[in-house]
Amino acid sequence: MFSLLLLLLSTRLIVSDGLSGTWKLLLRDSGVSAMHVQLLNNGKVIIFDRQDFGQSRIMLPTWECDPATVPNTTDCSAHSVEYAIVSNTIRPLRVETDLWCSSGFVDASGVLNQIGGDKNGTRVVRTMAPCDGGCDWVENRDALLAGRWYASVQKLPSGEGIVVGGRGQFNYEFYPKTTFPKLYSLPFLKQTNDKGSDNNLYPFTFLNTDGNLFIFANNRAILLDYKTNTVVKTYPTIPGGDPRSYPSTGSAVLLPLRDLEAATVTAEVLVCGGAPNGSYAKSTKKKFVPALDTCARMTITDPNPNWVIEKMPFARCMGDMVLLPHGDVLIINGAGRGTAGWERADTPVNNPVIYKPDEATGSRFETQNPATTARMYHSSAILLPDGRVLVAGSNPHPHYKFTNVQFPTEVSLDTFLPSYLNEHMNNLRPEIYLPATNSQVGYGQQLQVLFSTRAAADLTKVNVTMVAPSFASHSFSMNQRLLVLTMGTIQVVGTNTYEVSVSIPKSTILAPPGYYMIFVVHQDVPSVSIFVKIS
Repeated sequence: MFSLLLLLLSTRLIVSDGLSGTWKLLLRDSGVSAMHVQLLNNGKVIIFDRQDFGQSRIMLPTWECDPATVPNTTDCSAHSVEYAIVSNTIRPLRVETDLWCSSGFVDASGVLNQIGGDKNGTRVVRTMAPCDGGCDWVENRDALLAGRWYASVQKLPSGEGIVVGGRGQFNYEFYPKTTFPKLYSLPFLKQTNDKGSDNNLYPFTFLNTDGNLFIFANNRAILLDYKTNTVVKTYPTIPGGDPRSYPSTGSAVLLPLRDLEAATVTAEVLVCGGAPNGSYAKSTKKKFVPALDTCARMTITDPNPNWVIEKMPFARCMGDMVLLPHGDVLIINGAGRGTAGWERADTPVNNPVIYKPDEATGSRFETQNPATTARMYHSSAILLPDGRVLVAGSNPHPHYKFTNVQFPTEVSLDTFLPSYLNEHMNNLRPEIYLPATNSQVGYGQQLQVLFSTRAAADLTKVNVTMVAPSFASHSFSMNQRLLVLTMGTIQVVGTNTYEVSVSIPKSTILAPPGYYMIFVVHQDVPSVSIFVKIS
């Protein structure tokens, strides 16, 4: 993987003077527009869009084509693909039910559980196992108790997923139904529902460090004890009262978790962008209101929490937020005016922004080099194991439209390379030798990490982080989570070669079971990661 990264860095990149970050085109044609994206622990990325968009740019193999099973189309084109990172190749996948505007999570065994969709897919759970060969989607019909369209999913300490909301669904349920077999009412979702424009869809959900579920919808949030269906805390409304969730569509992350051995682990949430009140209604008349240019940050574990407002360099809705291995947040994609929906926005925001949560207020944003491709409605971004960010998708139309429109449907795949991947950082970049990728480790155990750097390392500036790969769709990366691990003393074991023991969290609340990317970070420059399974 490290040699692959160096090869990528040696190719021609898009760079502008005076700004950070570079861009590289991976594939001009991946076949489908990336409405939904999930990285698996085998180095493959599962990409899919809406099943009835019309003919995509990639066909299913002849022996897999059965038009009778595909809704609203007889063209036998694929609407899901598997992207192999190392070989930079695409393999078509077959889905039989409509997975438009769905959600998902990777379970403790590494299998992607894809939840819901529209029409004949609204109660379906589809699974995709990581494999090296010809695996494909497996569909479980009527697996859900309610139709889940525009719902969110959070993986829990048990390994189960809690499925929250969806259009017309003011409730939640679990999958699989090992512990909680019923449907549970959640009045908060009805209270945050703006008649005519929703603004409570794809709620931002985060597993708090106390084991309860933080749920944000519209412009406010609660802390839910999902086991007893009890709201244990109601948070303040974001100042200004403008909506931030779909279709006003800001984005949100749980900031990196640190000091994991403490009695109480502090948790902070950052919500950025969105669209002002009334934007959706005005967009139906082609009047596109400037998006919100603020972020709101709150310590959700504080006994008396309050939102702190910060101003972004650009107004942005439909942006994506990606946790980088060293703890900064990348804000990327989106539009400067309008809201989410077909043809409801313009003014693409091509400049990504880095948010540095540990810097002083007023000094946290850093503008990056612009993309050359507009990534509007239905775009996605995820962190890759080598520290790059995969950027894909954009289709602001009811069907594929590649010509004669302002923002053509995008089936290309780009990567954004943060400044830590600049060539002059190569001497700082660590390389992990041990453990082997996909090793297993238990809760509370020590993990021995052997790594090297090209030049002597500054051992006072080394961290080890672990990142849960996320399910990205509609500007929210579900289950995205970064933990800064507690380290022992770093030992020098050879020329520029080091060993350190890191503590795996003791609690499934801090790190739900499953696969994580482990990075060694030296002076804010990350290694290529390895996958470790925590169980």
